[in-house]
Amino acid sequence: MSRVIVIGAGVGGMAAAMRLQAAGHEVTVLEQFDSVGGKLGVIEHDGFVFDTGPSLVTMPHVLTELFDDTGAPVHDVLDLRRLPVAARYRFPDGTVLDLPDTLDAIPSALDAALGPGRGDQWSSFLGRAESIWDVTHGPFLEAPMSVRTMISGIATPSDVRTVAPWKSLRGLGTEYLDDPRLAMLLDRYATYTGSDPRRAPAALASVPWAEQAWGSWYVGGGLGRIATAMRDRLLALGGRIEFGVEVSRVSTDDRGRVDGVLLADGRHVPADIVVANADARQVYDRLVPRRSGRIPSTMLRRSTPSLSGFVLLLALDNPPADQAHHHVLFAEDYDEEFDAVFGFNGPPRPVARPTVYISAPDDPEIVPGPDTGAWFVLVNAPRHDPERGVDWETPGLAESYADQIMRVMADRGLDVSDRVRHRLLVTPADLERRTMTPGGSIYGSSSNGPRAAFLRPKNTSPVPGLYLVGGSSHPGGGLPLVMMSAKIVADLIAQSPTP
Repeated sequence: MSRVIVIGAGVGGMAAAMRLQAAGHEVTVLEQFDSVGGKLGVIEHDGFVFDTGPSLVTMPHVLTELFDDTGAPVHDVLDLRRLPVAARYRFPDGTVLDLPDTLDAIPSALDAALGPGRGDQWSSFLGRAESIWDVTHGPFLEAPMSVRTMISGIATPSDVRTVAPWKSLRGLGTEYLDDPRLAMLLDRYATYTGSDPRRAPAALASVPWAEQAWGSWYVGGGLGRIATAMRDRLLALGGRIEFGVEVSRVSTDDRGRVDGVLLADGRHVPADIVVANADARQVYDRLVPRRSGRIPSTMLRRSTPSLSGFVLLLALDNPPADQAHHHVLFAEDYDEEFDAVFGFNGPPRPVARPTVYISAPDDPEIVPGPDTGAWFVLVNAPRHDPERGVDWETPGLAESYADQIMRVMADRGLDVSDRVRHRLLVTPADLERRTMTPGGSIYGSSSNGPRAAFLRPKNTSPVPGLYLVGGSSHPGGGLPLVMMSAKIVADLIAQSPTP
């Protein structure tokens, strides 16, 4: 079997390392920071524990499969809990919707909150979304990316009509949804890939269907425990993790094939295979020879970077009672939000009155005692780009913008300003530093535009023996897709000739 180096201990890198070690390879993960998880980060402060990345588990069978394939079941190591309410939505007109977590309960909840007939509209839309999922999940999510695979996957004229590659997500929604609140609900799913619903493809309709078909899940103690469980599984399998190690280059032999990595301290670590769980732009601009990275770098420059996020971590005393685990307080003008974040109709700019997402787990394991809460508050934000956009390190900007978000929350019925014991901020500039992602773009490239899927980097690379895994490569960002990316990479390595 092969010596494998995995660059980066994010979820994609750890999942790939687990699968490859379980398959008999000798795996070493090199991580420049002091913990695993990557964007699945955790901040602990004064007894409060905050997830700083994903706050929701969708498609839990993907996580279950990863642990089943590498040893003991996931339920032996993680406390997975299905939430009875997927999210509480507050719309600009003041309407509040508690969206149930089971498909059969959703129509009646929509009728009760939004008016008769809304449930039927959403159900009709989900029927189309399920058909899109059936056509696309194999060739677009579960197989290595290639134009041939994707085109052959949509094999018939009927399939093409179903997926409607010429339509945007919002455009597809207008065929089924005439209530602006339902349209807003659908628009939000584009942000799951860091995208604009007016430009993201209709194929993203599969996102709400998948979430509502398999439910919304939480991990007791916080989602950061997923990374801890992955670390423990890899070590139990015999894999190794080295922290505080910065890779400066992927090295190649005289045939142009991977032969290891060069570290920032000058050492060379030999390997037969390298898996890069790093942002694809970093890989092709910094880690590989310029001639090898030229074509993928050019394709990446043609894509639109995903949006970033601005985060408030609120340690609360006496948090409001009867709160849903997930809240979404919608913007009064959603189009203005996307215009601001992506720099349409002017330069990129912080959104004055953004949609506010709040994760408010009722979990005694993440707080120091009774009557306290650890809330994660996120708004869509433009990337950190001092030259052409927003410089998030401008003195005073982060604090003043956090104050603005608190006022927006209060305006929309969730005023916690007098309950805050501690307030910690994470800006796009912080995300860039902590995750080595240019600009703090959460998902690497967005899905904006009909060609976006073809511009996303493949899991194979022009350098023989080098593979890419994680949210900036195929099939995309988010916990389930990143773990699916790892399975694709492990399968590709299993099928490749032994070096």
